[in-house]
Amino acid sequence: QVQLVESGGGLVQTGGSLRVSCVASGSIFSINAMGWYRQAPGKQRELVAAITTGGRTNYADSVKGRFTISRDNAKNTVYLQMNSLKPEDTAVYYCNANVVPNGNSYGRNYWGQGTQVTVSS
Repeated sequence: QVQLVESGGGLVQTGGSLRVSCVASGSIFSINAMGWYRQAPGKQRELVAAITTGGRTNYADSVKGRFTISRDNAKNTVYLQMNSLKPEDTAVYYCNANVVPNGNSYGRNYWGQGTQVTVSS
């Protein structure tokens, strides 16, 4: 089994910063892309940022220049540094990873349980 566990969410004022982390653990052979999604109340889940094993990144237009995704392959961990936060960034942030479990040839997507980020105005 593979588990993704997020941490680091919380309450912050407009203009503040937060860093969320996600650790993948379990029966892992390798990890392909990792990313962060978010879902605000009444809205669909959306991609925030993603990063490949080699470090290539892509971002939602709404967070470009403010958020930075990074990963530590040795620790099976992905981070999202969020700066200049706005109230519209308020959402539950979910970690996603494409993981090849031990004994498998193909990756499959796994999700974390989510961490709440609230930005007050």
